[in-house]
Amino acid sequence: MIAIGSDHGGFDLKQAVMRYLEKKGLEYRDFGCYDRNSCDYPVYGMAVARAVADGECDRGIVICTTGIGISICANKVKGVRCALCGDTLSARMTRLHNDANILALGGGMTGVNLALDIVETFLETAFSGEEKHCRRVGMIEPD
Repeated sequence: MIAIGSDHGGFDLKQAVMRYLEKKGLEYRDFGCYDRNSCDYPVYGMAVARAVADGECDRGIVICTTGIGISICANKVKGVRCALCGDTLSARMTRLHNDANILALGGGMTGVNLALDIVETFLETAFSGEEKHCRRVGMIEPD
């Protein structure tokens, strides 16, 4: 199950991502927001992050206008490794090397076609499991 959430600045891109997930037959849970009215990204970023950290969802996608604020917010939750990606190489590498479990996107920065390619890459790339990457991921976790 994929957790997804956005603020008003990411709402339109979130709708496109949810349509993509549905087309691919992937289950998701929408943590909001539910319209374009101004709202606070931490509410939705934290909800997605908690769902992933608690194991309720396997991975997450968070979207705000730039992707910056909502990724900072998600990374405050222990067990979350959220990566803001604006290209498919970053999405692939953050999965391979960092075992990122949440993808952040900028709804005002990344076009729909590219964003969907980034989502696909993020979801289809497995963590490498290499010892050096496992060690480094372990070093990221807070005490």
